[in-house]
Amino acid sequence: MTHYRRNFIPGGSFFFTVNLADRKLALLTTHLEILRTAFRETRERHPFTIDAIVILPDHLHTLWTLPEGDAAHATRWRLIKSSFSRNIAGGERLSASRVAKGERGIWQRRYWEHTIRNETDFARHVDYIHINPVKHGLVTRVRDWMPSSFHRMVKSGAYPEDWAGDSLNDSGEFGERGE
Repeated sequence: MTHYRRNFIPGGSFFFTVNLADRKLALLTTHLEILRTAFRETRERHPFTIDAIVILPDHLHTLWTLPEGDAAHATRWRLIKSSFSRNIAGGERLSASRVAKGERGIWQRRYWEHTIRNETDFARHVDYIHINPVKHGLVTRVRDWMPSSFHRMVKSGAYPEDWAGDSLNDSGEFGERGE
């Protein structure tokens, strides 16, 4: 059996992808305020910086930087997921395993995590986060997807409002940075 290991680097920056168990549902955008509250409450108890984030109907991508000396991103995800789950109506299908553990069937148990290695890696993941709604065909322009840190970054001057252009007239590169 292969043992999965997470990379815990105190004060590190990490890219995450977190998915719903049922990828056909749109719980994250339908219950956006509940998700925002879960993030806010978790950050109050266990601070971290959300460098970039995009919320899609069935999954989210985010890049966090943890405080110096703190590597507990798993604790933060457990709190966010459990807070969100407690605050939306039940009724999802539950496996025997989830019933036995007292779990809801909303989230996939695990999440994808990537440790950011350098500034280029950081910038490429921020771009990936912001272009994701276009890649999934939810909008043709990044600026048209509201649950995204893209708008905050436009206000700060990090991106022009028309970054990545219009996917209908694009070569497919969208605006992501090359190697």
